[in-house]
Amino acid sequence: MKIMGEWRSVDVYSFKMKFAESVCKLMDCGSPITVRRRRQDSREDVWGLYSSCDGSNLTECRKYLMTEMDFTEITCSESIRLVNGDNQCSGRLEVKSNTSWSIVCEDDFDQQDAEVVCRELDCGAPSGLQGALYGETEAPEWSRDFLCEGHESALLKCRSSQLTRWTCPPGKAVEITCSDPDQVMLVGGASRCSGELHLKHHQEWRPVQLHHRWSPESFQVVCHRLNCGSFVSESYKRDRGKKPVWWIETDCMKNMSLWRECVEVDDSSSSAQINITCSESIRLVNGDNRCSGRLEVKSNNSWSIVCEDDFDQQDAEVVCRELGCGAPSVLQGAVYGETEAPEWSREFLCEGHESALLHCKSSSSSQKFCSSGKAVELTCSVSLRLVGTTSRCAGVLEMFYSKEWRPVYDYKSEENWNHESATAVCSRLDCGSSVFQEVTDNSTRRDVWRIESSCWKSLSDHCVFGYDYNYYSEDRLEVSCSDSLESPNISVSSSSGVSKARNQGLQVFFGTSFSIICSSHHLYQGGIFQLIFNNSTTTLNNTLPAVNNSALFSFLEASHAHQGDYICVHHVHINSQNLTLQSQQLSLTVLVSVSLTEFIIRHVVVLLIMVVSTSALYVYFKVLQP
Repeated sequence: MKIMGEWRSVDVYSFKMKFAESVCKLMDCGSPITVRRRRQDSREDVWGLYSSCDGSNLTECRKYLMTEMDFTEITCSESIRLVNGDNQCSGRLEVKSNTSWSIVCEDDFDQQDAEVVCRELDCGAPSGLQGALYGETEAPEWSRDFLCEGHESALLKCRSSQLTRWTCPPGKAVEITCSDPDQVMLVGGASRCSGELHLKHHQEWRPVQLHHRWSPESFQVVCHRLNCGSFVSESYKRDRGKKPVWWIETDCMKNMSLWRECVEVDDSSSSAQINITCSESIRLVNGDNRCSGRLEVKSNNSWSIVCEDDFDQQDAEVVCRELGCGAPSVLQGAVYGETEAPEWSREFLCEGHESALLHCKSSSSSQKFCSSGKAVELTCSVSLRLVGTTSRCAGVLEMFYSKEWRPVYDYKSEENWNHESATAVCSRLDCGSSVFQEVTDNSTRRDVWRIESSCWKSLSDHCVFGYDYNYYSEDRLEVSCSDSLESPNISVSSSSGVSKARNQGLQVFFGTSFSIICSSHHLYQGGIFQLIFNNSTTTLNNTLPAVNNSALFSFLEASHAHQGDYICVHHVHINSQNLTLQSQQLSLTVLVSVSLTEFIIRHVVVLLIMVVSTSALYVYFKVLQP
């Protein structure tokens, strides 16, 4: 580049094919073929470009002067290019002659010609050859018919003949799709669907290293490319020695179909090793994340759907476990679209404990065919839990991912771990809403699963930042959900004691004083207790403020009007929420203090005494009269 009147080599650390495509276009060359960083024998001043420069306008790229031994080398095709395609190995074919670019008519181009074009552009074999796929053009038409034999190194080295036509009909300009020249494989695993990720780029196999992060979505691309099933897990470790690697820009993997467009020009080495495990014989496709989608099963290298009538809850439990997901939450048909894939020919008879779907017993399916909308659609839940307390609805948040439980972490936890985020966790765990959440310092570093800040509402493991040796933290995200709060206790005390009779609840004696005590054992102070009384004739409500998490409702004399059912209700304001917690029901019976026989005898004796006394007084006063 010539900057400030001075020509110097250019070095861009994370140089990619998209940048090279812009450079080739600027030079009026064809498509980019290779991009490499080259090392010189001595250091010299070069122009450095920031990695944010995409090449669309080189004059506006941020530049700096540095001293380096490395420089960037680009090779563009000279006389052919593919334009307006989905990637650098697809598009409308244009051929250059006398500094102008021309289209090629479909009738003058065949499969052998396409093989030469794909080879010249350093792409894979042609996988598509048709017209008008990538839009019309006003470019002139190439004037000769190509007669390639398929082995030539360049299109213009092929024999040709003069055309007999004058114009190319609309929609007949040649459109080519070449396959990706770069290949991937997993090395050192138990099968071809597990192991360390390797990439063949520029005809050289190297392990892959990742810039920034890889999400499950990115790993899913790898599994799909290998014709394996769904992504299951990842692991990371360091080797003793360093080795040359290919650096991959991970965000590119979610959007591009060519691996070489994601490779960054960097010849550095690394001791890191990334291992991936994909399922071998099952996958969920077209879902919202790796744990949802239409179920497909692999046999003899082809994928088949499973009919809903041949699949049940136990089968679903096995599938979710095999994919490293949580328990099945939805099992139905046709949610994720129809398919033309063949139908699986057997009915699964899983018991639910098997480690893989194909380990289950099966029988020949009674289905002749799977009717529309009946292909199995499955959604497995994300495994979350709260640990460290006696309640499943309170504690430190952990997630199960890549076959491992770890605390969940967010770089902006102090900001993002709020009532809304915590309530999303409580709701997912069926524990109500959050009543208290905080970020605590555990003082011990531990590996964590870091998630995207924007993912608290969905809480899918699709949001997990994949491998990174720096993902450890002392911080923990804690939450107490409303269902973790214990129900209030209700009890009774009496001046003459309390007894308990079978099937009659608690008993107090008639005429004695008694109290109903409402109390709570959670940490949140304040609020009011409401005592609700109900019997066949009366319903009463009394309220008292909660003092030290309790309230005492006193009654001076027990009577039959106090006999009935009592409930304590604690109304408390916690974390901007008004919560209502209810106790169990207490049944109270009021007893007289003596038996019925004793009661009658006492009253007869009193009556006799009164009769005798009255008679005696009558006789006495009668005798005294003269």
